[in-house]
Amino acid sequence: MPALIETPEQAQRLARAICSDISLYNAEKIAKGIEEDDFFEVLHDELEEGRELYKSRVAPALYARSNYYDRAVVDVILGRKKSVRSKIW
Repeated sequence: MPALIETPEQAQRLARAICSDISLYNAEKIAKGIEEDDFFEVLHDELEEGRELYKSRVAPALYARSNYYDRAVVDVILGRKKSVRSKIW
C-alpha cells in the first residue's frame, strides 16, 4: 500500500487526477447534469467514489483541513465544461 500523501501539492495533484478521470469517463452524463441543473445528483456515485479514493490516499490531518477535492470538482470537471448550456451560466 502506498504511503499517505502529506503535502498540499501532492493532494491537489491527486484530486485533479481523480476528477480528470471522472470527467473523461462520464462526459455525456456531466453535460446532461449541467444542462438539467442536477449535476451533483446525477454524478453522486462517481463523485463519492472519487472522494473516498482521495480520502484513502491523503493523510487524515491534511484531508481534514483542506478542500482540494471539492475545488478540483469545480475546476477540473465543471470549469472545463463552460461550453455546455446551463441555466446558471
